[in-house]
Amino acid sequence: MVVSAYRIEDLAHHSGTSVRTIRAYQDRGLLPKPERRGRANVYDDAHLARLRQIAGLLDRGYTLASIKELLEAWDAGRGLGGVLGLAGEVAGPWTDEEPGRIGRAELHALFGAEGQEAGQQDGQQDDAVAEAVALGVLVPAPDAPDEFVVPSPQELAVAAELHAAGVPLRALTAHLRELRARVEHIAARFLDFTTEHVFIRYLGHAPTQEEVAEATDLVRRLRPLAQQSVDAELARAMRLLSARTLRDPLRTAAAAPPGTEGAPPARPVLLPAATLEAVRELVGEEHVAEFVAAAAEREVAARTMDRLAGRGDAAGP
Repeated sequence: MVVSAYRIEDLAHHSGTSVRTIRAYQDRGLLPKPERRGRANVYDDAHLARLRQIAGLLDRGYTLASIKELLEAWDAGRGLGGVLGLAGEVAGPWTDEEPGRIGRAELHALFGAEGQEAGQQDGQQDDAVAEAVALGVLVPAPDAPDEFVVPSPQELAVAAELHAAGVPLRALTAHLRELRARVEHIAARFLDFTTEHVFIRYLGHAPTQEEVAEATDLVRRLRPLAQQSVDAELARAMRLLSARTLRDPLRTAAAAPPGTEGAPPARPVLLPAATLEAVRELVGEEHVAEFVAAAAEREVAARTMDRLAGRGDAAGP
């Protein structure tokens, strides 16, 4: 078998990279050192194959640090396919949702606002599109200047519904930024939790082929649990908080005495969760608003009577 020999300039040419990059890979331990022949460094086909492996992994989105780990696994004889399968499972999509596409004109129609001049509306929409691109909600399509890839059509549909209900574009993007920060915290905690109790056994050493297969299967099984747990807790929290924020104030407004229609609108009062829970246990869910209103009225009446009694005492002999 004839083994090709390359100077570093020839290796750079055949691999499509630069001499500087090859030397950087050597310094990082990604590329084996060349053979020394006299005063020259000589590379062979193994170096060329390794450079092409690195380029392929970079194209798939791996960092140089993760590529080094993968190649070390390969060199240790554990099989790059299994390790890549695990890495691909971890880095793969955590949802079954398929990306979509949308044109700029369709976006403008979807998020248009009535009662605004065309120039003002277009300016606000252009700003909102730029913000959505910055957030990754929209990704400019490489093959069409006026089209965008939509990684999550569901997320865009939610934004459109909220905007149609009256939420301004600026408020939507601000809400998304806040929501994203909180969800990323939840995701980090879920990963810390599962790493501490499940994946810790595979860390700190070079995993065997069997361990790589086990870890890959575990990632596949645990992946849907993150969303399922968040969905369940979000439903519970929405049920609890919507009663406090929406239902109870609406019931209070509906039960307002006749003749108070022109009065200022009632403002919701946020009560501590422990207080609401105690009231629910005392009178039942359906009577919470009525009980709170009666308690408040009794307190106001008691204070009024105390004040009047105080005035009577002051006017006495």
